[in-house]
Amino acid sequence: MAKIAYILLCHKDPEAIIQQAERLTAVGDCVAIHFDGRAAAQDYLQIRAALDDNPNVTFANRRVKCGWGEWSLVEATLHALRSAVAAFPRATHFYMLSGDCMPIKTAEYAHRFLDSHDCDFIESFDFFESDWIKTGMKEDRLIYRHYFNERKHKRLFYLCHEVQKRLGLQRRLPADIQVQIGSQWWCLRRRTVETLLKFIRQREDVLRFFRTTWIPDETFFQTLVRHLIPEAEIESRTLTFLMFTDYGMPVNFYNDHYDLLLGQDFLFARKISPEARELKSRLGRLYAAEDVDFQISNEGSNLYKFLTQRGRVGRRFAPRFWETESSLGRERELLVVTCKKWHVAKRLLEQIRHATNIPAIDYLFHEEHTPLPDLGGIEAALFKRTRHRRALLRMLYDYYQSDRLLICLDPSAIELMHDFHSDRCTTRFLHIECNFSDDYLVGHAQRVGLAGERTPKSALNNLLPTIRNDITYEADSIRDAGFDHLSQLNENATTEQNAAQLARFLSVPQEQATEILRVDHLFCD
Repeated sequence: MAKIAYILLCHKDPEAIIQQAERLTAVGDCVAIHFDGRAAAQDYLQIRAALDDNPNVTFANRRVKCGWGEWSLVEATLHALRSAVAAFPRATHFYMLSGDCMPIKTAEYAHRFLDSHDCDFIESFDFFESDWIKTGMKEDRLIYRHYFNERKHKRLFYLCHEVQKRLGLQRRLPADIQVQIGSQWWCLRRRTVETLLKFIRQREDVLRFFRTTWIPDETFFQTLVRHLIPEAEIESRTLTFLMFTDYGMPVNFYNDHYDLLLGQDFLFARKISPEARELKSRLGRLYAAEDVDFQISNEGSNLYKFLTQRGRVGRRFAPRFWETESSLGRERELLVVTCKKWHVAKRLLEQIRHATNIPAIDYLFHEEHTPLPDLGGIEAALFKRTRHRRALLRMLYDYYQSDRLLICLDPSAIELMHDFHSDRCTTRFLHIECNFSDDYLVGHAQRVGLAGERTPKSALNNLLPTIRNDITYEADSIRDAGFDHLSQLNENATTEQNAAQLARFLSVPQEQATEILRVDHLFCD
């Protein structure tokens, strides 16, 4: 049976730390605490007085003054880790936590989960090949020495960095080490921890290297675990659920996130807001509960992105510099079918292909596997198609030797529609409006990752109005865009009404448009 020793790094709120340690140890698990050396002495004494008599609590043998991005964070972790290994010989796993973390599963569930997974849980991606670092300094974190704290001594930090660059004082990485990067919140097996501690006793050169790297808590353990442990025994993920905003700041969780958190495939969550007292209380009681059935839906990250992006409607991006003077061609015509139900649009396009000589392509900016001719690689990936969208369409006109081209777009792609509408070519739009049942919206939420098969019905009931409103908003945006040539098919309209709209869109006789619409079950799901 798994027995977890939690490595708890904290720097404030002694009462919350005491409560957290008591909750975790009440079910037989252990805690090794490092309380920041910069924190008030009386706060540390308060924690010691409350927990010294608890046999399942130990303290790092040395308190380190920690600073963000410094080696001190790794040093503090190592002190707590060594204390935990010595104090808790029966601990099978060592789990890194902060004072802002709370359990989102029961101890019973966590122990059963770790018993069934004989591996180490730690994010570890190749430092140089992966895109884990989105912005800012990358290679320079390693190849130059960093002696100053970037947040406290910004001028000295960058001055030291610049002097080393000018003098060419780059250093070599340890020859046998392939540097990895990932989240600092990990869970390691005992034999892994013991192997790691033995390794750093023998390899002072590796310690010396990481002591002067920048933000080593994202590389030290990640690199050494990957260096020492077979790949088959590592799962490159964290068991702590955390998200970041577009500005790189951690997302805080509040009282109304309880059900969401319990549905994620993680054991802990970070960060719980200090103001979320009800959430903290409920999660605190949860860890000691028994026989709790968790419905894992794991939609948290996708749902967060979806909801936050709704708040950014109206932000327009300028055309890329290489597109400002490019055009599809004044003599050409682009026909755009937009429909939220992709299968409906595809059925219509299939009919148009049979009835006309207009080249028609499905959702080429949304589906990776949309059939496209070989265009020299520009068609190979969605991001390439979107980035060079006008160049892609010009090549398609040339490939098909046609001045007319029909494509499909999702209604959410309003920026693409505006971009094509602003071109010198003639752009016509056909918006297909469909009915959306609750069952269809549930399926849609599951397909795009906003919900899982086991998402509670109460959560779905809260989510469905948002999705329905989002679809309505997209339709309104198309109607309000002021497009010169906009036609509309409607599931509730008559065949004659829809045929008139389609005839205008395709510039064909109404009889031919009526024939195109005589497809069985055009609007069926």
